[in-house]
Formats: sequence, C-alpha cells, structure tokens
Amino acid sequence: MQKLKQYSILLISAALLSFTGCTSSTNALTPSTHYEQPTPQKMALYQQTMRSVASGIQSDSKYQRITLNTPEKKAWFKILTYRLWDRQITRQQFMAEGLAKYPTHQHEFQFVIDGFANVCG
Repeated sequence: MQKLKQYSILLISAALLSFTGCTSSTNALTPSTHYEQPTPQKMALYQQTMRSVASGIQSDSKYQRITLNTPEKKAWFKILTYRLWDRQITRQQFMAEGLAKYPTHQHEFQFVIDGFANVCG
C-alpha cells in the first residue's frame, strides 16, 4: 500500500514538473478569463513552489489525485494554479474554478491553497 502511495505521489509530481512555460492557454480558458503569461523567471519560481507543495502530498492521507490525463487538463490545472500563485485570482476564485471542473476535489484544491500560503507566506 505504501509503495502504491509513493508511486501515486511520483506520478503527481512528474505531472506537475512536466509543465512548461510554453503551454498554450487559448483552449484551456474561457474567453472572459484574464491570464497574464508568465516570464521565464516567474515560471521558474512557480515551478519551484509547485514542487514544494507537491512534496507534501505524501503526508496527507486524505489527498486524492486529480485526474489530469490529457494535455488540456494539465494546461488548465497549470494555468489555474499559476494564476493563484501570481495573485491574478483570489483563493475563492481558485476554489470556485477548480470545483466547477472537479466538484469532488475540494480537499485537493484547499491543499494547493494552503501549500501556497505556507511556501509563499
């Protein structure tokens, strides 16, 4: 069971680390959503923060992996988390947008919110 959990954490971490600053956001967002593209420096800081947040998944027994099994879903999650990290949206907006797409993952979205608060201060 422990090996399965570690494997799941590795897969989540790999998915988070596989994001690049070149992801197109046009298909992942609705036209009314504002998204400011990151600079390479901001993207590096964001990815460092996401690695730190993802490293805490293994100690949270309630965390259930969000299925990000397509490039579009991965891009959507990356953009959503980046917008939160960059303060382009509020925590409440992040939660609302996340739950609109994945209504059973409130704990996981709160995990990201709390992780950013702990890492970013």
